[in-house]
Amino acid sequence: MNTVKKEKDDLREKYIAKRREMDKAEKERRDAAISNAAKGLVSFRYAEYVLLYAATENEIDVSDIARFAWEQGKKVAFPRCDTADHTMEYHIVGSLDELKVDSYGIREPSADAPVFRQSETTASAVCFVPGLVYDRSGYRLGYGKGFYDRYLSAFPGCKIGVVYSDYVIGSVPRGRYDVTVDILLTEKGVKALK
Repeated sequence: MNTVKKEKDDLREKYIAKRREMDKAEKERRDAAISNAAKGLVSFRYAEYVLLYAATENEIDVSDIARFAWEQGKKVAFPRCDTADHTMEYHIVGSLDELKVDSYGIREPSADAPVFRQSETTASAVCFVPGLVYDRSGYRLGYGKGFYDRYLSAFPGCKIGVVYSDYVIGSVPRGRYDVTVDILLTEKGVKALK
């Protein structure tokens, strides 16, 4: 096993365990603070498209951001993953009710929902990117499948890393395909990186 992969796996194991131990009320408080901070982002305010993720039980819940975006007349999209080639596409939905649980237990939009095609739009877009851990340079540690790094490598809009403040560490082990975000969004506020 290569050194970077081993370092990532060890770090991933540590922070997954730490997430599971978080008190439910504390998690809800932090998630709400993150959603409120997102609403004040200039890049979010001016975005026509908002790309989000459907949080699993231990991820930061961003569904309030989706509801607020719809209230503001924005188009909201969630990812559908292709596990065969580790790619994903964002599909535009009009409600959280349109997300259905897939075979991995992750809520996704229907395959026939309209696709957000980043190469075909000139409209502004922001992508909220989940991560177990981020470092101060904007590199993330996710779940190790590479879906986000592949997608974000061609994403022209603002990339917003969503993370708890005590999950921002000095440095995340990284490989050559890892991509940075532009902004870190935590329950304590926002940090622009570029």
